[in-house]
Amino acid sequence: MADASSDTPPDRLSLDPRSDYYDEALLSRGVGIKFNGQEKTNVIEYSISEGWIRVAAGRSRDRFGQPMTIKLKGLVEPYFENPAEGEAQEGEASEG
Repeated sequence: MADASSDTPPDRLSLDPRSDYYDEALLSRGVGIKFNGQEKTNVIEYSISEGWIRVAAGRSRDRFGQPMTIKLKGLVEPYFENPAEGEAQEGEASEG
């Protein structure tokens, strides 16, 4: 897993707590995804190196109650919406 204090999101990340690629510390910073140049807000999992995202397929559910997903291939550009906690605290301390 990537270091939570780095400014680059990991190669692969998932919102599903059952996944090996789930990382709550990174997700708490807010991860945005640009897919083929467009903002996507419904991404469940992504992989930069393999070039795909998984998004929910409407309201369909599988037999375990999890959302059905579709894998879309293209250019994946993740970014953090919020700075790391250490960076935010340093900025707040210098303002006061």
